[in-house]
Amino acid sequence: MSRDAINAICAGFPGAEVSDPWGGGHDAWKVGGKMFASIGAVTPGVSVKCAGIEQAEMLIDAGVGVKARYFHRSWITLPFDSDPEELAHRLRESYRIIRAGLPRKVQAALGAF
Repeated sequence: MSRDAINAICAGFPGAEVSDPWGGGHDAWKVGGKMFASIGAVTPGVSVKCAGIEQAEMLIDAGVGVKARYFHRSWITLPFDSDPEELAHRLRESYRIIRAGLPRKVQAALGAF
């Protein structure tokens, strides 16, 4: 999957916004001001949030992704050549996890997901 394809998926999530907070060509996707996906400027992959450290470790052990550099241990990086369905699923799950942590008022303003 390409950077453009990943950006297209993320852009379809309610309230999702992209920025380059660190400069240099990073795509940081956020909902309610909280990041749910990040595409680095150099490494060909996307970092996503997992439900917890245990899930991240399980996905790493299964070969789905690798530890996301510079992120908490509950984040993994999926290479661009990952299975497209798995990649789309992990993006949706990361969005869902971050969105669920937002205040109810903010979640309601985002609409259905």
